[in-house]
Amino acid sequence: MPPRALEPAGVALVDKPAGPSSFAIVAQIRRLTGARTGHAGTLDPFATGLLLVLSGRATKVAPWLVGLDKRYLTEVDLTARTSTGDPEGEVVTVSPPPARAELDARLERLRGEIELPIPAASAVKVGGERAYRLARRGVAVEMPLRRSTVHALDVITYTGDAAAIESVTLDLRVSSGTYVRAIADALGGHCRTLRRTEVGPFAVTDAVAPEAFTPALLLPEAAVLARIGAPA
Repeated sequence: MPPRALEPAGVALVDKPAGPSSFAIVAQIRRLTGARTGHAGTLDPFATGLLLVLSGRATKVAPWLVGLDKRYLTEVDLTARTSTGDPEGEVVTVSPPPARAELDARLERLRGEIELPIPAASAVKVGGERAYRLARRGVAVEMPLRRSTVHALDVITYTGDAAAIESVTLDLRVSSGTYVRAIADALGGHCRTLRRTEVGPFAVTDAVAPEAFTPALLLPEAAVLARIGAPA
């Protein structure tokens, strides 16, 4: 790796749009900087929001960032489950909209320490192969469980009435590694939208669109470590 690939160094706060993969955004930043480039946690193509992109020497701070808590906004369709837990999958079950009391009971079971199956459309390896590749071939596998912590799970708004809630918008604060799609599936539906608003102390309100990024916007490594309380 030539020395020039270590500069410019820092962390970019990028507001990922729906459509491109996180790796496409990382590649876009790399073309602009010419430096070694990485990330501190991906977002699904349909999802939007905060993506931490690491540049140059700052790629070594990834271990300090990947374990930070996350915050999301998601709209959950409560009338249908899909094969992927998001709009890109096929509908696998359709059910009547729950009443508000039933929805509240389902939400309560998903607060605190939880254990849910990892979505089939994920990068987790099952039998040595990525789960999403197996899913694309129609291979049914029993997905492993993932233990995580839901620090907060709040209802922002919902559509329908108290007797039949068709969709609900949630604000979640969760530990790293939590699959929001799995939470939507446990509620009896799937994510229509998903937006990451925070990663640890970093907020999407401070991020820029990929096309607006310039190397001058990179946060210095020392400032990033100071914000998360890690040793420089």
